[in-house]
Amino acid sequence: MKMPERFDTGQLVISLDFELFWGVRDKRSIAQYGPNILAVQQVIPALLGLFDRYKVKGTFSTVGFLFARNKEELLQYCPKQKPAYTDPRLSPYGDLATVGNDEVADPYHFGYSLLKKIQENGHHEIGTHTFCHYYCLEPGQQLSDFRADLEAAQNIAASWGLKMRSLVFPRNQFNQAYLEVCRESGLDSYRGNPVSWLYAGRNKNDESLFRRALRITDAYINLTGHHCHDKSYVKVGPLVNVAASRFLRPWSRKLRLLEPLRLRRIKKAMEHAAKTGKLFHLWWHPHNFGANLEQNMQFLESILRYYRELHEKYGFNSITMSGLTDKLHAEQ
Repeated sequence: MKMPERFDTGQLVISLDFELFWGVRDKRSIAQYGPNILAVQQVIPALLGLFDRYKVKGTFSTVGFLFARNKEELLQYCPKQKPAYTDPRLSPYGDLATVGNDEVADPYHFGYSLLKKIQENGHHEIGTHTFCHYYCLEPGQQLSDFRADLEAAQNIAASWGLKMRSLVFPRNQFNQAYLEVCRESGLDSYRGNPVSWLYAGRNKNDESLFRRALRITDAYINLTGHHCHDKSYVKVGPLVNVAASRFLRPWSRKLRLLEPLRLRRIKKAMEHAAKTGKLFHLWWHPHNFGANLEQNMQFLESILRYYRELHEKYGFNSITMSGLTDKLHAEQ
């Protein structure tokens, strides 16, 4: 039996799905969720400050729409070929007629100034969350639609002087058949899902309340393991699989008495990764912190403070998705 291949030290990757209202438009209304989206104006600077304080690097996987300064520029970069979902409500292109002109007029759909803050910070990676928050497992869409979407994402990023290298699949709808197109578009890594049936990618019709309930339980009680990944697992396939370990669930008033369990669950996995030379990949959306910002930031600070302890004790290393990819390529 082949022994797992360790990293030289444990690796901490943090990725954030930066999407604003584009990421929830088919599930929630602005009336329901708008305050969370507006609060991202405070969340991003707070995150950048906390990351700087604890010397942590993040990968901000960004929906391509958010690179646009205004509606005119957004329309300019839209691909001619759009996803032909069987359920047309999944496509955001039907919303463009009602979108405002720019970030001042419509902060739900534009985030130019926030993305500029991330870029100017200089310590973090900007990756792609596809151009239009594209769903790779939904019926109707096809590979050529996805190719056009990634081309649009790279084109609008190029206007910022960026070439994106990492991908986070929206709704974690990982599609193995699409990896070659990712490689052709210039990407060399992606965030895969934790190794468990509970976290396998599914489309909206195949998802179940039962799986969701178990995932919530797993955030507090160890049902499925630490989901830390060794080097040999990460290197499998045409792209580096910087696989996810844990979704950082937002603070909940209803579940606040269980917060020590949630923190312990994450710390135990981080410690395991640090001791065994594995990858621990934590992820969430900035808008998850849009409500209860103070409690969420305090919880995150507890995690980052523990990261520094593990860094001093075991050399646990904070790295971006592309940074980890470069590290693996340098060793070949």
